Amino acid sequence: MPPPPLPSPDGTPSDDGLAATPAFSPLYQQIKGLILQSLQAGDWKPGEAIPSEMELAARYRVSQGTVRKAIDELAADNLVVRRQGKGTFVATHAEHHVQYRFLKLVPDVGDISAEGPAQRTIIECRKARASIDVARPLALRTGDPVLQIRRILSLGGTPTILEDLWLPGQAFKGLTAEQMAQYHGATYAMFELEFGVRMVRAEEKIKAVLPDETQANLLQIPMQTPLLSVERVAFTYKDIPMELRRGLYRTDTHHYRNELN
Repeated sequence: MPPPPLPSPDGTPSDDGLAATPAFSPLYQQIKGLILQSLQAGDWKPGEAIPSEMELAARYRVSQGTVRKAIDELAADNLVVRRQGKGTFVATHAEHHVQYRFLKLVPDVGDISAEGPAQRTIIECRKARASIDVARPLALRTGDPVLQIRRILSLGGTPTILEDLWLPGQAFKGLTAEQMAQYHGATYAMFELEFGVRMVRAEEKIKAVLPDETQANLLQIPMQTPLLSVERVAFTYKDIPMELRRGLYRTDTHHYRNELN
């Protein structure tokens, strides 16, 4: 494969440059962008090794140090994983140490991994048309096809999280309730494996709410029980939104924990 082009001084395409890359962009950032393009294109699948720093340096005609700095940033973004003595691999949600990356609800006592995986109960999984409040965060048009999923996650045998998910219909065509229920790994790992969609980051909005009667019954709690409402939009490469998730979290035995850097 010939190396992708690097930008000309004015940021326009050239025979040996990347089209539309700003001229002021540091070289390692340009290389990071080229590697991201390959990740998005599926040149290297989740869990697979990417070429060595030496090979990438030769491909892009830059120094090995420039490639290393680009990969350092990709690793900090949890897009690739370095393994001592083995190389650098495309990160995957199937790996045990990242399975809980997007699950911030942890037990008040003990470690989340000690609870074991959440038990999932799929209440419904159906085709729908995106309402305006669903279409906007997913960058869809009102009326576009989506998959709507409602499920309960039980931790330690107790119904703890009630979630409503909306997924773009085209990207997740064929997804069924049985598939959701029978997959025993992380949901995002299934999205990777079965649909080629890797969630790389998410944005969340959090507030305190009270459940309605249906929500309280599903979570087996009194209606006056305060809950944590978490709305999440998850993105794949190039900041393309691929999931809208609205969850209600019980916090009587768990708390929401986040790390700020």
